[in-house]
Amino acid sequence: MTGAARRVHIVGAGLAGLSCAVELAASGVPVTTYEAAGHAGGRCRSWNDRVLDKIIDNGNHLLLSGNSSALDYLRRIGAGDALAGPPGAVLPFHDLGSGEGWVLRPNDGRVPWWLFAPSRRVPGAGAVAHLKGLAALARAPTQATVADALARNPLYRRLWEPLAVAVMNTRAADASALLLWRTVRETLGAGGRACRPLVARRGLGAAFVDPALRFLAEHGAEIRFGARLQAVAAEGARVAVLRFADTDVPLESDESVVLAVPPWSAGEILPDVTAPDRHHAIVNGHFRLDRAVELPGGAPLLGLVGGTAQWLFARDDVISVTVSAADALAERDGDAIAALLWADVAAALNLDGAAVPPHRIVKEKRATFAQTPDQAARRPGTRTALANLCLAGDWTDTGLPATIEGAIRSGQAAAGAVRDFAPENWNPAPPCAT
Repeated sequence: MTGAARRVHIVGAGLAGLSCAVELAASGVPVTTYEAAGHAGGRCRSWNDRVLDKIIDNGNHLLLSGNSSALDYLRRIGAGDALAGPPGAVLPFHDLGSGEGWVLRPNDGRVPWWLFAPSRRVPGAGAVAHLKGLAALARAPTQATVADALARNPLYRRLWEPLAVAVMNTRAADASALLLWRTVRETLGAGGRACRPLVARRGLGAAFVDPALRFLAEHGAEIRFGARLQAVAAEGARVAVLRFADTDVPLESDESVVLAVPPWSAGEILPDVTAPDRHHAIVNGHFRLDRAVELPGGAPLLGLVGGTAQWLFARDDVISVTVSAADALAERDGDAIAALLWADVAAALNLDGAAVPPHRIVKEKRATFAQTPDQAARRPGTRTALANLCLAGDWTDTGLPATIEGAIRSGQAAAGAVRDFAPENWNPAPPCAT
C-alpha cells in the first residue's frame, strides 16, 4: 500500500479468510474479518463430541510435508509443531478384497529409486508401470479425466483411483487429471521429503484455527461473528458499501475487500462471477475403541481399497473413516452408514465379530466443488471486475484441487493482491479471469 496502510475487510473466516487475514496483519495492515457463523474455521473445525467424549474433527484432513503454503501458515501463527507424522514417507494400504497390505515408501530424493525396490511399491506392478503412470498423468490433456489417462495402468485400482478420489472428492472417471498431476508434482514427484503424512495432533481447530485467532488478536485485527454479508454496493468500479443483515459498512476510497466465502454464497453476492456450481459430499465416521490402534509403518492413516471406507485415520483410541465422492452414501441413515464403515474397519484391523462401537457420523453434502475438467474451468481468479475486491477460497483458481493447501494458498494470493492496492493503480480483471 502507498502511505499509511488502509483497512482490508475480509468476509469469511474459513482457512482462506484466516490465511489472508494472517498475511495482512503480519504486514501491519489493519484487518476486519466478518464471519456468518459463530465460529471460525469453516469446514476445518473441531468439537468435543458428547457420544464419544472426545475431541473430533468435522472431517479428516491429511497434509503432506510438501504442502509448503499450509506449513508456512502454521509456522507464522506459532503452530509449527501442531502436526504429527512418521519420520519418513510411509503410505500404507490394505485391499479389503484380497486381505493384502502394502506400504509405499518413497525415498527422500527426487530420483525415484524406491520404484525398483518391490517392498517399497504397490505389489503386482513393476517400476515401469509406476513410471508410465506418472508420465501419462503429466502428459494428460486439460480436458482429460484421471480414468482417461490412467484406467489402463496396472496401478489404477490400487493407487491412482484412491488418490484421485481422496484428493479431489470426485470419481476418478470424472476427476481432472490435470489437478491430480499438479498435486502429485508437488508431493510424490518431489520425492519422499515431500510425502511425509501429517495430521493434526490435537485436532484441526487446535492446529489451524485457534492459533490464528490468537495471532490476529495480538496484531490488532478485529473479527465479527454472526455477520452475514448480503450484498455489496458499488460506485463505479469499486465496492463502496458492505451490506450486512443488521448494518452497512461504508468503505473509504482506498480500502479493499476480500470475499472468502463458499462459491454459492459468492454467486449470490456477485451474480456476474463465474464459479463452480456442482458439488460432492464427504461422509466421515468416528468410532471410539477401547484401546489405541497402531497402523502399519507407524503412519497416521491407512488407505482402504475395495470397500465403502476409503481412508482410515487413527488418533489415540478414536478411529476416523472418510468416504469421498459420497453423494449416494450421504443419503443413507447414520446407523446404516456406521455399520457399513465399521465392517471395513473391523476387516482392516482384524477386529472381525466386534460390535459397532460408539460412533458419530458426519455428513458434508457440499464438501467441495466437483473437480471435473469442466467445473475446474469455471474457477475464477483472485481479481474481479471490482477493483478493490478480490476472491479467496479453495474453489478459486489456485492451480490445485480444493484442499487445505489450496485454501491457504488462495488466501495468501488475495493478501498479496490487496496489499499494494491503491486507487491510482486500479486495473480490474474480468470476473472469471484466471
